Amino acid sequence: MSFTIYPAIDMLGGKCVRLEQGDFEKETVYGENPFEVAKGFAEAGASWIHMVDLDGAKQGAKQNAEHVLRVAQELECQVQIGGGIRTEEDVRFYLDQGVDRVIIGSLAVRDPERTKSLLAKYGEKIAIGLDARDGYVSTEGWLESSTVTAVDLGKELADAGASTFIYTDIAKDGMLEGPNVKEIVRLAEQTKVNVIASGGIQGLEDLHELKKYQTEHVIGSIVGKALYANRFTLKEALELEES
Repeated sequence: MSFTIYPAIDMLGGKCVRLEQGDFEKETVYGENPFEVAKGFAEAGASWIHMVDLDGAKQGAKQNAEHVLRVAQELECQVQIGGGIRTEEDVRFYLDQGVDRVIIGSLAVRDPERTKSLLAKYGEKIAIGLDARDGYVSTEGWLESSTVTAVDLGKELADAGASTFIYTDIAKDGMLEGPNVKEIVRLAEQTKVNVIASGGIQGLEDLHELKKYQTEHVIGSIVGKALYANRFTLKEALELEES
């Protein structure tokens, strides 16, 4: 099983930004044009790009779709998108126009049964975003907390056919303090479903640590702020895929 690096593009107001712990008041702009950032990632050799519509996540409806579609249609890489995907129409909108995978987060908590029907229909084209604060899943752009744990929701959706989880420890996101390896591995062990790690990557050593668990369903890592802060290059991270 391979280990994949997913460089991240978080979009807010049409720009490429990073937040700290999902706080919309702690925003740093790293690029005025998401497509140009994505093009740089593609030219560096990325096979996947992870995109998040932060406006969409907050407002409950897609807001930056034009940037996502341009990346999916014009660049030689695969694209996954999350943020503001609340209906089957949203899912179909992206998949029909060249996006490779859509990420369902808030909907999975609010309406597990509809999520299960989408999994049955679209299979591997859907990833489930499990964004957790103190173990409990948060929704609506991380502005709302639920009473459902990431592991419990993961088990339920694994039974319904989920093939990929994206696990984010919100407390780690954007902080450059290292990922929550323990919870990432626990989710993979408990669900037996492929998990992509997200949040907290600060250096190549974190990626090496996560890769140790690739035979236990930890299949990749999203990398955001560490790239933008020049902690390492994307080229260096991608070399780890092959090692």
